[in-house]
Amino acid sequence: MAQPPPDVIEDDCLPEYHHLFCPDLLRGKVAFITGGGSGIGFRIAEIFMRHGCHTVIASRSLPRVSSAARKLAAATGQECLPLSLDVRAPPAIMAAVDQALKEFGKIDILINCAAGNFLCRASTLSFNAFKTVMEIDTLGTFNMCRVLYEKFFHDHGGVIVNITATLGNRGQVLQVHAGSAKAAVDAMTRHLAVEWGPQNIRVNSLAPGPISGTEGFRRLGGPQASMSRKVLETPLQRLGNKTEVAHSVLYLASPLASYVTGAVLVVDGGAWLTFPNDIKLLADFSSSAKL
Repeated sequence: MAQPPPDVIEDDCLPEYHHLFCPDLLRGKVAFITGGGSGIGFRIAEIFMRHGCHTVIASRSLPRVSSAARKLAAATGQECLPLSLDVRAPPAIMAAVDQALKEFGKIDILINCAAGNFLCRASTLSFNAFKTVMEIDTLGTFNMCRVLYEKFFHDHGGVIVNITATLGNRGQVLQVHAGSAKAAVDAMTRHLAVEWGPQNIRVNSLAPGPISGTEGFRRLGGPQASMSRKVLETPLQRLGNKTEVAHSVLYLASPLASYVTGAVLVVDGGAWLTFPNDIKLLADFSSSAKL
């Protein structure tokens, strides 16, 4: 198998993964990825493209996704269309999907990766802050699914992967907003899998744990010493990386998972089973969230 082009720019798509690239796995497919301009969404786009997929990457910042699309296309040789949209605005989604369909003629895969999060005590969380996270994560996911269903998936089938989290699996300090939003998306995944299965639409969730090199980890991880201690208490005793998450999304989106729907795949090295819930953070934490 020919060696893939050089890595894009980031640090965890290492040579040890090169033998895993199969340029025919998603050959000729088109994936629409929200939140694709950075972090996990960017890495998902890269891995998909290295497996033969064309991509549409979307976020609110057109300069960010435009820059990301140039890097992705140069590194992989596949087409990448950057689009600006707010997942909270159905008209903007409709326009973006129409543009993607005009460009590629189809959309085979939808990856819902757009999200918002921060640390905050429930007692000081503003009403608007809670609403904003629910709108981005939960309503945004539904909006994307609903528009793709109407415009293409109903008649042609398709695959949806919703990027969620393990926050809803138990009560966790400082995360009532994000935990509630992601738990709702996991429930949505199951409902849509049941309703849309007859149209040959598979719907699954993927729930990452603490992932190195992401904005979420930098903002939510807390003090480095504290995080290092917590990581050592997890089963695999290390953080995950973006490439490992992207490979798991690739599985769910590819024909390898052709009989998998309505599932929530946890990709966290077993952290949700053992990761300590630091109640003492509540005594010290002072929220600065003003949305």
